[in-house]
Amino acid sequence: MKPSDSVTSLKGVGPKKAEALARLKIFTLEDLMMLFPRSYEDRSVVVNIADLAIDQKCLIKGRVTRKYANRYGRKQRLVLKVADATGGIEVVFFNAVYVSQSIREGDEYLFYGKVTENRGRLQMIHPETEKDDGRRGLVPVYPLTKGITQNEMRKLQTMISGLYSQIEEMLPEDMLETNRLCPMKYALENIHFPTCKQMLQEARYRFIYDELLVLQTGLFAVRCNMKNKEKGIGLNRNIRVDEYVESLGYQLTGAQQRCIDEIISDMESSQVMNRLVQGDVGSGKTVVAEVAMYKTAMCGYQAVMMAPTEILAKQHYEGFVESFGKHSIKVGLLTGSMGAAERRRTIEGVTDGEIQILVGTHAVIQEDVVFENLGLVVTDEQHRFGVNQRIALKEKGNNPNVLVMTATPIPRTLAVILYGDLDVSVIDELPPGRQQIDTKCMDERERIAVYDFAEEQIRNGGQVYVVAPLIEESEVVDARSAEEIYEELRERFDNYNVTLLHGGMKQVEKDRIMNEFADGDIDVLVATVVIEVGINVPNANVMIIENAERFGLAQLHQLRGRVGRGSRKSYCRLIMCGNSEIARRRGHIMEESTDGFFIAEEDLKLRGPGEIFGTRQHGLPDLNISDLARHIRILNHAKECAADILKEDPEIETLKYSVLRRRITKFFGEDCMLNL
Repeated sequence: MKPSDSVTSLKGVGPKKAEALARLKIFTLEDLMMLFPRSYEDRSVVVNIADLAIDQKCLIKGRVTRKYANRYGRKQRLVLKVADATGGIEVVFFNAVYVSQSIREGDEYLFYGKVTENRGRLQMIHPETEKDDGRRGLVPVYPLTKGITQNEMRKLQTMISGLYSQIEEMLPEDMLETNRLCPMKYALENIHFPTCKQMLQEARYRFIYDELLVLQTGLFAVRCNMKNKEKGIGLNRNIRVDEYVESLGYQLTGAQQRCIDEIISDMESSQVMNRLVQGDVGSGKTVVAEVAMYKTAMCGYQAVMMAPTEILAKQHYEGFVESFGKHSIKVGLLTGSMGAAERRRTIEGVTDGEIQILVGTHAVIQEDVVFENLGLVVTDEQHRFGVNQRIALKEKGNNPNVLVMTATPIPRTLAVILYGDLDVSVIDELPPGRQQIDTKCMDERERIAVYDFAEEQIRNGGQVYVVAPLIEESEVVDARSAEEIYEELRERFDNYNVTLLHGGMKQVEKDRIMNEFADGDIDVLVATVVIEVGINVPNANVMIIENAERFGLAQLHQLRGRVGRGSRKSYCRLIMCGNSEIARRRGHIMEESTDGFFIAEEDLKLRGPGEIFGTRQHGLPDLNISDLARHIRILNHAKECAADILKEDPEIETLKYSVLRRRITKFFGEDCMLNL
């Protein structure tokens, strides 16, 4: 057998078993080897039956003194009477004919499972059962799917253990030594069949390092290829942006100016700009993008900005018309709800170059939108778009510069991973006068006091957001719905205009409601997280988040950012209906900090990278064994190694790194833009 052979070459793996393994993305014997255990059970000690503790998982060894079957309701029940020298226990299986056939009275077996008590008798329900082969220690627990059991998976892994020596090393020996990595054969043996915890740790470190090295080398290669193969526009260095900056009427922060300097340097170079501008809510990212668009237009090229919602696109358009109009730069708007004649005129203006700056929704990437000379692509709130949409927009021009903006703070340690093909600029300074938002966590019993406070703010001319985690009531989720809260508040605030907004509504209806709220016609807006990215409503100064324990820290911070945008003192009240330790820690962090980057780091520690990333959306492959939240130190070592490899072999084309090259291509799959 060879590692490249199909899993069907193994005894006992027919079409049905192969189908089950395919659901785990296992097609070859090498795929099977690389299915790592998700945990391990310590079965090094056999416990006497007399010493068993209720609700504990234990390993016992006993003789089956009696075996019988009976009915238990609708289920067929198999009962084994098991005894050792110290006592007895019942072992029970339901609807398990295969167990009855494989276990014989009088024989001794090992049983591993949770100990329970039923009418004064000790029991184990559905324990793992096997003959004693003398092996003790750490037992792997694999991720499974329907149609395959833990014992079957362990047997399959045992069957292929003789092939470990055929798996090629990904790195040369000197790199293994420098990075203190154990050999591949040793790592495979001890990830699947560890004899002690130390050897398991060494094996896990090897595979975590390998995975992060493949990820990082691949992302670095993307960036290198883009820089080396895409010749940039190289905007005229003599055309300055000072006049535009001076016309703003306010002073830029040091962080904004630093980002602008980085962007202008990129745009004037011979390489295509691919840059992420990452800044907290209210940090002033839009004006940074404006400066880049101004430079582009003044150099004779067009710029386009894609926003995630129509209402946000219109808000940008109105602001751009005012600011760019002073410099005789023509701005156009393109959205899905425009009439046919208006849309046709806009597209004609883009095609003949009359419109120098176009703002719109995903409508700007439709086939009939053709630019005369596109020089800059800007995507706003990048996390709302997939990689394919960003690429589609870029393909509207001949290697235009790309500027990506996000107000979703990403931990600095992870930004280079999530946006591996982009250089990163950070606006980590808020403009002067941007106020702190008074944030407090409240018990659900304090809800009436929160509503009384909200009414006081409305009487003083303010407006209120109330956010719920659900649209409607659910039998499954114990949380208040937007509809339930809306009905309650309509009665509570009967002298005020209370309106409901949720993602299930048509876009036209959502836009109408948000415009009315922005115009001050709505006093209380009850909504779901659909308002997380919305228009600027400076008069809204109270944010109430119901069931705040059901939201992550990053999302709570985004929602809080909807208020505090005007001159009014602003408030955020988090109504906590749960009392978990994580919920309490989230609440404390929100009360203590308004720094989005700090909050993102804490969110990562509490919940891991999954929710921050939305990995599939960004084209980042799923990680098999590494955890970007827990393995930052290993990631940093892997980044250094990846940089050294690409310095030595930029195209990863030498025989020395051929295995690494294959691993990268397989890891990134369809998302691979490496041209390797």
